Amino acid sequence: MPVKLFVSDLDGTMLPDGNIVSAENIAAVRRAVEAGVVVTIATGRMFEAALPVAEALGVDVPIISYNGGLIKSPSGRVYEEHTIDAATAHDLIAFCRMRGWYIQSYSGGRLRYAAPCDEAHFYENSQKLTGTPVGWEGLFAHTAGNCKLLLVTAGRAESTARAAEVSTAFGTHVDVMCSADNLIEIVPKGISKASALKSLAEKLGFSIEETMAIGDAYNDLPMLRAAGRSIAMGNAYPEVKEAADHETLPCEAHGLAAAIYRYVLGMGADAPVPLQRS
Repeated sequence: MPVKLFVSDLDGTMLPDGNIVSAENIAAVRRAVEAGVVVTIATGRMFEAALPVAEALGVDVPIISYNGGLIKSPSGRVYEEHTIDAATAHDLIAFCRMRGWYIQSYSGGRLRYAAPCDEAHFYENSQKLTGTPVGWEGLFAHTAGNCKLLLVTAGRAESTARAAEVSTAFGTHVDVMCSADNLIEIVPKGISKASALKSLAEKLGFSIEETMAIGDAYNDLPMLRAAGRSIAMGNAYPEVKEAADHETLPCEAHGLAAAIYRYVLGMGADAPVPLQRS
């Protein structure tokens, strides 16, 4: 069945770093769009951080941001929005403060954290954006309207332990997942890239069998399992490769472009970039 909706993760999939999309990936996306395929983004990033990428691609289709918490087009149309209950967000922030953990919030499209620190600088540098230090009381003052909260840790072991602790305490109200070894995403219960993919496909009039998704990280797993067909990046975590139907080249080798040419457009040996067998 032809692919009508192609959904791509950003970091580690379309982008090796920051907001710069390679010319190869841009060209492949535009070829797919010219062929009638709706190409969009599904990311854990805030909408404002994903927007420059959509603009570089030249597409004005709904973007899935905050790991499914917000579906919004570059032109500003909100298709769907889910936020963490304000009281739950308050308790989560207090939970982290009591343990000395770093946590950041995103209400109103602004990144906020308590104070400048290594974790904040790491995130800002990786996303090429600037947050606002507001103190703990400032975080407590902005508990409404958060599509997600994020913890930055020292690495996978610490992330695994903290994610389990948060899940035990708040698992009836939120879902907790690791998007990378040092990132813990906290989103409203039942919300994920998978739920957003299904919802967007329905809104656009496509069956799930007509969708294809590509990604590299743990938070991509639900989306890859939900899509009609799925592709793992060559740099993906082993669990992601195991769950996907196909594997493409690494991000630095324009694996997204290779996947589009091979699995979406069916160009095979005629594709402009090398293709990896799977």
